[in-house]
Amino acid sequence: MASSKPNVDTQIPLLTFPKVGGGTVQVGAPSDRWTMLFVYRGKHCPRCKKFLNKLEAMLADWTAVMDLVVVSADTEEKALADQAEFGWTFELCYGLAEDQMRALGLYVSDPLSEAETTGRFAEPGAFGIRPDGALMLVDISNGPAARPDLDELLDGMKFNIANNRPTRGTA
Repeated sequence: MASSKPNVDTQIPLLTFPKVGGGTVQVGAPSDRWTMLFVYRGKHCPRCKKFLNKLEAMLADWTAVMDLVVVSADTEEKALADQAEFGWTFELCYGLAEDQMRALGLYVSDPLSEAETTGRFAEPGAFGIRPDGALMLVDISNGPAARPDLDELLDGMKFNIANNRPTRGTA
């Protein structure tokens, strides 16, 4: 089953993810703040670690502007191991299901071997979500090498929020 392009300027499906340390996080429900959802490939991906370590270094700048949620298809054990190894303090979730990947329009990959990982996983994605749950910005990739520049993305999101910019790409 192929993923389809997500519909911007519409409500995203309500997604619930289990959170490392307990509890759950919901994305797509009305909120007081904007949310940036980052999907990463999982523990097996060194490029993800580099990206998420940079996010951690910028965390105060990001959370001053919006809520952050980071999720992968990993198990809780794998996510917890990464959190412990890298000291990530952002909202880290796990267990992204294939139907959730497809609902977000993400590319889905099979592992190349069991040494990589043992199940299907999502390729990277970033989703800017308005407080009403509408999808404003989408950045998806079909592989680990293409990612948004976190400085540029944050700067753009600050501008979009401050100026109540309309969603682009709706034509």
